[in-house]
Amino acid sequence: KFSAMCLFLTLWAIVVYSPMAHMVWGKGGLLNAALGGKIPCLDFAGGTVVHITSGVSALVCALYLGKRVGYPKEPSPPHSVVLSFIGACLLWVGWFGFNAGSALAANGLATSAFVNTHFATATAAMGWSLAEWIHNGKPTALGAISGAVAGLVAITPAAGFVQPMSALLIGFIAGVFCYFMVTKVKSWFGYDDSLDAFGVHGAGGTIGALLTGFFASSAINPIFGNGKPTGAVDGNWHQVVNQLIGIAIAWGLAIVGTLILLKLVDMIVGLRVTREDEIEGLDVTQHGEEGYDFAS
Repeated sequence: KFSAMCLFLTLWAIVVYSPMAHMVWGKGGLLNAALGGKIPCLDFAGGTVVHITSGVSALVCALYLGKRVGYPKEPSPPHSVVLSFIGACLLWVGWFGFNAGSALAANGLATSAFVNTHFATATAAMGWSLAEWIHNGKPTALGAISGAVAGLVAITPAAGFVQPMSALLIGFIAGVFCYFMVTKVKSWFGYDDSLDAFGVHGAGGTIGALLTGFFASSAINPIFGNGKPTGAVDGNWHQVVNQLIGIAIAWGLAIVGTLILLKLVDMIVGLRVTREDEIEGLDVTQHGEEGYDFAS
């Protein structure tokens, strides 16, 4: 229901997102790497804060709500591959502001984040397309843009910490890994994640946060002080442990918080529309309008 979505998102931003954002970026936050947090977790632009929490929450929502009417027997291909492709291109360009802008200045760090974002996205699109080509016998445009989004997600926590060659590796690994999550893991467990929010954002954010611990370099961002190693490539293998702890906290907060909020919203307004409303379409039943005038 639209009313349930509005209420849930408002509560989710307060209960799940805000505490995680404070832990990673806030002064005195448990996971804050810049301001002396007890467990310094590297997250340059929101891989843990944004993508893991939202992607894992999406999985919980999908499991709680159940499958769409007719899924998976009735095919539901994208409405328009052309519009999807245009949207992905706009997202790719807009993400430069998301990642490079997290440097909070027009400086060398912003340039590094910009370059890393572009490189990782390109190799992720290649990695997904290659995996799809091997698995299905042909690559698709939809697969390529899905891989690109996976690369954008995975490089987000690492954008201001890694060198360009590392960004290329992170993107390629994320493209292949997220393809596996979307095509194999989802079918194994049978959940209905129509937009693959978990397979791309949850999984991509998780692998990106983990790889940040491996590839973070003090040559790019000496966040722990000049001369001190940042990630495993510098010799600081403990940073991988810190990243795993941050990932575990994000997963735990997202799962528990989302379950509680879904139960609460379900009790207050109900979550799912009726079968008849779903078949007729939410544009009509929830908003009283249609996207297209078929009569003309």
